[in-house]
Amino acid sequence: MKTNIETGLSSQEISNHKSNQIQYQVSKTYKEILFQHLLTLFNGINLFLAILVFLTHSYQNMLFMVTVTINAIIGLFQEIKSKHLLDQLALLHQNKVNVLRDSKIHSIQAQEIVEGDIVFLNTGDQILCDGSIVQGNIECDESMLTGESESILKGKEDKVYAGTFVVAGQAKMIVEQVAQDTFSYSILKDVKRYKRYPSMLRDSINTIIKWCTFLIFPLGFILFVVQYDLYGYKESILSTVAAVVGMIPEGLVILTSIALALSAYRLAKQNVLVQELYCIETLSRVDTLCFDKTGTLTTGKLKVCCIDSKVDVTEILANMMNVLNDSSFTIQAIKEVTGKKSNYKVLNFIPFSSSRKYSCVQFEQGEYKLGAYEFIESDLDPIVLKKIEFYTKQAMRVLVLYSTEVLAYICLEDELRNDVKETIEYFKNQDVSLKVISGDNPLTVYALAKKAGIQGKYIDMKNIEDVSSVIDEYTIFGRVSPNQKKEMICALKEKGHIVAMTGDGVNDVMALKEADCSIAMGNGSQASKSVASLVLLDNQFEALPEILRQGRMVIHNIQRSASLFLVKTFYSIGLAILTLFLFKQYPFYPIQLTLVSALATGIPSFILTLEPNETRIKGSFLKNVISKAIPGSLCLIISIICCFIFRQFFSMSDDQFSTICTILAGSNALFVLIRVCKPMTNIRKLLVISMITCFILAILFLPNLFYIVKIGYIHRFYVIINIVSMPFLLQAFHKIGEKYGSKRGFV
Repeated sequence: MKTNIETGLSSQEISNHKSNQIQYQVSKTYKEILFQHLLTLFNGINLFLAILVFLTHSYQNMLFMVTVTINAIIGLFQEIKSKHLLDQLALLHQNKVNVLRDSKIHSIQAQEIVEGDIVFLNTGDQILCDGSIVQGNIECDESMLTGESESILKGKEDKVYAGTFVVAGQAKMIVEQVAQDTFSYSILKDVKRYKRYPSMLRDSINTIIKWCTFLIFPLGFILFVVQYDLYGYKESILSTVAAVVGMIPEGLVILTSIALALSAYRLAKQNVLVQELYCIETLSRVDTLCFDKTGTLTTGKLKVCCIDSKVDVTEILANMMNVLNDSSFTIQAIKEVTGKKSNYKVLNFIPFSSSRKYSCVQFEQGEYKLGAYEFIESDLDPIVLKKIEFYTKQAMRVLVLYSTEVLAYICLEDELRNDVKETIEYFKNQDVSLKVISGDNPLTVYALAKKAGIQGKYIDMKNIEDVSSVIDEYTIFGRVSPNQKKEMICALKEKGHIVAMTGDGVNDVMALKEADCSIAMGNGSQASKSVASLVLLDNQFEALPEILRQGRMVIHNIQRSASLFLVKTFYSIGLAILTLFLFKQYPFYPIQLTLVSALATGIPSFILTLEPNETRIKGSFLKNVISKAIPGSLCLIISIICCFIFRQFFSMSDDQFSTICTILAGSNALFVLIRVCKPMTNIRKLLVISMITCFILAILFLPNLFYIVKIGYIHRFYVIINIVSMPFLLQAFHKIGEKYGSKRGFV
């Protein structure tokens, strides 16, 4: 492919070349959202049941489909609203690339690149197409393709591949393959946006759905056959539908989706781009937060505060800056002081990399290195070390200019973020352990961390091979290589921690990819942003507490609401089994369970989803939910069994039995709701009072709609005694559950 590397493609040539039209989604497509909310297994079952009820001409018992429809509409609305905002943010903050066209540099979107374009590559850039280097030298991280973490030097005519990152140097490449033609397309299309993000929440809900599905079909079929022999077609259909509708936790999946979408929407409003929806859940469980110093604790705006040298080294540095013309904060800061010159003839150069810790330029006048003294010189001079220590204790980053000896100490300062102390204090109060991981001198890192309010021991990681042996003892880590950052995240995870990592540089990429939840800064490298779960678009470190709050709020509220759904599911399964062997007829009509479900589960679950709660999540989601649902289920099952026994001694029609069971089910569900709402807030009090009022009004003023019939005085007396005893029975079951749960690791 022939393109003039000095002028690039012309405007006329661009239209004749294939463009890089690939869409890596941040959010779901509209089609995926529609499928998720409409074409579900439970919706299919509900529709089938509604058709059966329709055939019986008992149309009021189809009311449960109204609830299903409303759930789907609310879910669709919230997810589409969230998608719209996320897509807008992603578009506005999409990484751009510099290309040479018509002898001018143009900044364009990734999808506007065409075959034959000359693309400029700098440290931290993600390579977006396949091609060859035509000018300059870079070091590439190809770990996404090869799994190897070692960077690879690329010079003229060497191939570079889409999905890899520039870790050092500058170059021009000519684009040879784009979009689906790239070597990495078949791999990378599934690596980032479509990878299955680990989620205890999703796995738990899938387990619930699997077991519900496993039980619904055989139980429903057997129940229909038994009821048909006793009561005929219509009654058997209504009994079976009531049982099956009760077993389906129909709003649980939609509620989870809505809660996550709402959380992503709220974060997007604060300019936090959520690239992995389930990372919001992971945040709720984070107990360890690791972050880099530069650009995270600090503003990243370095400035040279002094150059300590015996002779003037400005000209040497100015010539080095001309060669090492990358976009790193360090080089830019030095360049502001020394400027650039090109009066030295360059023979060779090695760009700076995070693993090497120095750069080197060979002129005719001599070879000069600029970087960390401990990595440049193997035979360390105590006098030099003492001078470096003097500056690093003042929270300065110290680079040395070295030839055959140290020629100068270049001291740079970085400012702490204004809000960093409050943010650090928040995480301390939330029992989140903090780890500062930096490539800088440990004394510099320690001094800055101390200013930020982070206490703990520091360590130089230069010669540490077994990372896991020091990860618990120390809080501040200096001279950490990119590979060590990754090993530290792995070590923390192996010790049972749930780890979040923040970073902004290409040296953070491997650690970000390994972390349970990764957070990149908006002004960071393309590499860090492309692998992160979340991107702080305004570099707002102060947004981290709100992100954590959102994660915890989502899981607490889903956990609380899920227990409400499962109470109904569990007692419906229990009553279906009892109907086969004891009751003969299922205690409820479909519309009666619709009333109980709507007032004590459906409406409250959506309201509780919006409630704040930022205490740390502990234990297994599934165990927590089941342990909270079982007491309410057992309480109602025992109440209905007692009612059945009571019926053997006191005359009671089938409709009276169904009426009493409905009142008991509603009362039990409302008591469970009261327990779930504790501690009470104003909105929770209003919710409980409203649901109780609605239930009473429905029983008193809509008896025909809900098959409520008049019951005798002895029946009313029994109902009152049963309702009064329910809170005590619930309390007893909860205490038993807590005692059993503490032994089993439940919360």
